[in-house]
Amino acid sequence: MNRRQLLRTGAGLIAALAAATIDEPAWAAVPTVQPTTAAALAALRARPMADLQGATRRLADWHGRPMLLNFWASWCAPCVREMPQLDALQKQFPQVQFIGIGIDTAVKIRKFLLKVPVSYPLLVLGTSGIDTLRDLGDTAAGLPFTLILATDGSVKRSILGKIRPDDVRNTLASLI
Repeated sequence: MNRRQLLRTGAGLIAALAAATIDEPAWAAVPTVQPTTAAALAALRARPMADLQGATRRLADWHGRPMLLNFWASWCAPCVREMPQLDALQKQFPQVQFIGIGIDTAVKIRKFLLKVPVSYPLLVLGTSGIDTLRDLGDTAAGLPFTLILATDGSVKRSILGKIRPDDVRNTLASLI
């Protein structure tokens, strides 16, 4: 390989790496989400999950309020980028219960919070949460995955991939 080819190859690799670190455009293909079944949602509400202090919580503890459930992991770059946006939305909509559900370990979540604090509760579902995602309609088991629930507990929106704050803001405003 001559010097010119080597420089082109290196420049191509640098361009590819740079493109990989940029957010996907809004038109990028995202796998579809199947409707969440009532049974899967009921199972999630009843499922015990630990909070970061080790106490057992259930989503049913917050029944009767609109909710935004965000499934995320500390190793998921789009999840990390949207956490500050979700925190800002939570402060705009205090009547909506935001809950982050970590597909991760409590240790990694605590470490993550030192860098990116959020003001809403975080629960630990662990890596077994991948099956839960599929049960909830996220057939690709992709992250982040967000469910917005109405006061009656029905699914108002399912979002696979990074949220768009204005879009979520409009949905939350329609719930209150």
